[in-house]
Amino acid sequence: MSRPGPLRDRAPEIVTIVDLSHEGRGVARVEGKAIFVDDALPGEIVEIVRFRRQRSYDEARLQKVIQASPDRVQPHCKHYGVCGGCALQHLSAESQLALKQKQMLEELSRIGHVEPEHVLPPLSAGSWNYRRRARLGVRWVFKKEKTLVGFRERNTSFIAELKRCEVLRAPLDRLIEPLGQLISGLTIRARLAQVEAAVADNATALVFRVLDEPTAEDRAAMLSFESTYGVDVYLQPGGYETIAPLRPTAQPLYYRLPKFDVELQFAPSDFVQVNGPLNEAMTALAVDLLQVDSTHTVLDLFCGLGNFSLPLARHANKVLGLEGDAGLVARARANAARNGITNAEFMATNLMAEDQDAPWTQARYDRVLIDPPRAGAREVLPVVAKCGAKRVVYVSCHPGSLARDAGILVNDYGFKLREAGIMDMFPQTAHVESIAVFERQ
Repeated sequence: MSRPGPLRDRAPEIVTIVDLSHEGRGVARVEGKAIFVDDALPGEIVEIVRFRRQRSYDEARLQKVIQASPDRVQPHCKHYGVCGGCALQHLSAESQLALKQKQMLEELSRIGHVEPEHVLPPLSAGSWNYRRRARLGVRWVFKKEKTLVGFRERNTSFIAELKRCEVLRAPLDRLIEPLGQLISGLTIRARLAQVEAAVADNATALVFRVLDEPTAEDRAAMLSFESTYGVDVYLQPGGYETIAPLRPTAQPLYYRLPKFDVELQFAPSDFVQVNGPLNEAMTALAVDLLQVDSTHTVLDLFCGLGNFSLPLARHANKVLGLEGDAGLVARARANAARNGITNAEFMATNLMAEDQDAPWTQARYDRVLIDPPRAGAREVLPVVAKCGAKRVVYVSCHPGSLARDAGILVNDYGFKLREAGIMDMFPQTAHVESIAVFERQ
């Protein structure tokens, strides 16, 4: 039996692509074994070269497209295929949505053994320059005498050599090369590990993860960069609690949800939904689907900064938001006060604990909104089931955990899966964001 590992001196092969994987790679089958091919699409006949063998599948590079799919488009970014930040630029926007919807429905059926009574139309908000949060790798390359800033190369641990990024929101999209030039001139260029970027409605923050203290000259160069490009630089010498602006006059970051007259402040390292326009559409959709009125008490699980809680509070009698991160809870409370919202309460609690017996778990709620991390919300579902809520909206960033939890709500607790649909939070990638509505009489 051949062992897993890299393959060398393999001859080209011609194969037919029969499917797309959940990572957005084409799938061919040769003698019963799956071969994953970057940049290949279903229905295409392609020439490939295998480069890595695994026990149950091989990986291959695309050498040539012999017969192209009608869904194939020219990638928008000249770094596509080298940079690993995107996986689907060669697939039309409409087909990307269809792929993601297909994956969500297949996971609901295969894992959860459920299917929605109605499939919601895909929610999208533009395909380019959408990403307002990013963690950019940084590496000083001595042999090239330059600093590389950006995402990792596809299938390697190296930082891709980029000039700009077409999915980052302005001004981040054009700061890749200038950031590299700035860092190359610093004395700590080899001791700067990453740049975490956040674009707010009012300002752009760049958090430099520094492993050594910058010199006075380094700080002067950073201040000049701030002035030239209209950004605020922060330094992070340790954990997130050490993040501080280079200038004490740096503006607090915020984004607005105009439909609800809500403004949410956040720290540069806080979790916020990556796609601002899609987030506006998503919050509006979630509030509509939850069917909240002025008599309802709403439970918002994994509430973060109050992204859903505060819009819901504009319609509900009372909202209780729960979140595991005490810092986010503090900012959610501050955001409620800043917006004059008095009917939203926030608490820090571990929603991933198996044993949920806090006082809030014994209360009654009319509606529940769940927006968990990738691991899903399995541990808190018993509370959802017994709280009396007739309607639950679940916002998911992972179709597998959504499918598992949907199966529990439907098959164990008697809910109906009324509606489900995908939301294109990350265009050009294989990431699937979705929303589902559960109802019980």
